Parts: sequence; C-alpha cells; structure tokens
Amino acid sequence: MTTTFYDHWRDVPEKAWRWPNFSPAEIACRGTGKLLVNEPALDKLQALRDRLGKPLIVRSAFRSPEHNRSVGGATRSKHMDGAAFDIAMTNHDPAAFETAARAVGFLGFGFYPRSGFIHVDLGPSRQWGERFPVRATAYASETTPAREVLAQSRTMKGGGAAGAATLGAAGVEVAQAVLTDTQTAIIPLVPYLDTLRWVFIAVALGGIAVTIYARLDDWKRGRR
Repeated sequence: MTTTFYDHWRDVPEKAWRWPNFSPAEIACRGTGKLLVNEPALDKLQALRDRLGKPLIVRSAFRSPEHNRSVGGATRSKHMDGAAFDIAMTNHDPAAFETAARAVGFLGFGFYPRSGFIHVDLGPSRQWGERFPVRATAYASETTPAREVLAQSRTMKGGGAAGAATLGAAGVEVAQAVLTDTQTAIIPLVPYLDTLRWVFIAVALGGIAVTIYARLDDWKRGRR
C-alpha cells in the first residue's frame, strides 16, 4: 500500500496530487490539517466519482489519531489509515451509491441515515447500521431543464415587440416625409405623426429591455 504523510495538507506538492475531483484540503484531517495520502483508497474514491458522474461531498476522510479520539472514532478506525471516507447522500440515491461503491472495490460500509452519510472503506468486508429508507421516487435525478416553447418565449416576445415598433417608427417617418412634401393640405397632421413616431420608438426600447431582462433571467435559472 502506497501512503505518504504530510504535517499539513498545504505541504502536498501540486504535481504529486493526481485526483482531479478532490483536493488535499477535502481529504485532510478536519481537526489538525494533517494528511495521509493513501493512493489505493483515493484511486477508488476517484473511480467512484467517475462512475456516478456527480460530485461526492466528503464529510470525513483521513483523521489523525488525536482527532479520531476527540470525535469518538473506533480505536482501529480505517480513517486513521486514510482508507475510509464518509460521503454525504445529499445529492445521491443511497442504493445506487452503494452499488457503485461496491463495484469499484470498497468493502466496508457503514450506514448513517439520521446523519445523512454512508461510510466506505477498503475493508475487510463488513457492514453496520441501518440502510437508508427506499424512496418512492428517484433521488436527486439529473435532468436537462425544459426549454421554453419558442412561441411562448419572453425573449421572442420582447424581440418581436422591438422589431414591430422599429418598423412602425420607420413607417411613420416615411409617411411624415411624404405628407410634408406632397400633401400640403394636411400638413397640420405632421406634428401628430411625429409624436406617434416617438411612441413607436419608446415601444421598441421597451421591447429591447424586455429581451435583455428575459435573457438574464433565463441565464440565472439555467434555462438556456
């Protein structure tokens, strides 16, 4: 078993760390900052992360002997060997997580439904605790957010309003010019057409504002 001990996780050389979805700080002792890098255990942890395809929230990994005593850990806890991890089930289905963890080679399992995590370690093969209750519906499923129907899109509506208003303003300007040049008999109407042109411009600006707002709002919601 390949292990390397560091007095503090900040001492780990960047080139020596090869588990892309985890950091030394995540794996280090929560109480002291010390870190025992257990390469086989971390390889299995990374394999589990790759298999599940979603983040693993590590509640506890390596524990120094003094920290293990302070939290009431077992006297021969695998955490002190850097070979155990407590993973939160916040974003995982516990049954699917257990299946995947066994598939990548974890042998020891502890179930803590009240605290919301599962303990996994390199063995020996054993388990304890009461399993999480089976959920009636899928747990933390990852689905692609539904997109707006194009005809109902606020962006399209705002853009359409801006476009229509812009064309309207241009049409009024053309009509105004024609009336001024050729229809001297109704020149008194020209000022009203000028006002109407500005109304169309205001509507166009409003449409543009709606479009921008809709884009920003959709981006925040992750709808695009």
